[in-house]
Amino acid sequence: MLPGENYHLFNHANGRENLFVEQKNYSFFLERTARHILPVCRLFSYCLMPNHFHLTLQVRQEEELQQLWRKPKSTILTQNQLEFKTSKAFGNLFSSYTQSFNKVYDRMGSLFIPSMKTEPITDDNHFCKVIHYTHANPVHHGFTKTIEEWPHSSYKIFLSDRPTKLERQYVLDMFGGKAAFIKYHEQPVDLKLKYLE
Repeated sequence: MLPGENYHLFNHANGRENLFVEQKNYSFFLERTARHILPVCRLFSYCLMPNHFHLTLQVRQEEELQQLWRKPKSTILTQNQLEFKTSKAFGNLFSSYTQSFNKVYDRMGSLFIPSMKTEPITDDNHFCKVIHYTHANPVHHGFTKTIEEWPHSSYKIFLSDRPTKLERQYVLDMFGGKAAFIKYHEQPVDLKLKYLE
């Protein structure tokens, strides 16, 4: 994952397990995401499903990452080092969540599929489609009839004015404002998108 680039990221539980089995799991995952991922990425949207999740994000600019990880008087990190440290932040998220989950539910072993999937977002149109797909995931999988019914996505955050760690204004601007954002989300999800599970 390259500095300054936008990505759709998703991962799934191992086998037939669930990542989230009760309300507190969803909240805890978001808290861990804020701790491990927000220092290295700007978060645009999310949707947490019982056995998988979707994030839309942008890796922070190279200057921000250099400042985050450079020690005083150390050399500038290479592109490979920046990519490694960014990937490690996601590894830390999955490891931290898994350790806590295993302790609470008396289980052992890995909870997530080892390699998360990332898809680069190629342009503004693709960006809007990915945000829409992320929010429509519960409808696509038959958990709800409408996007706004699912409590574990970022959709309702875009309709409110409450404080958020999401890049709300940036996303709304990409859609052309709140009214356009809502209208876009009323259309059927694009089933041709290659990352549908």
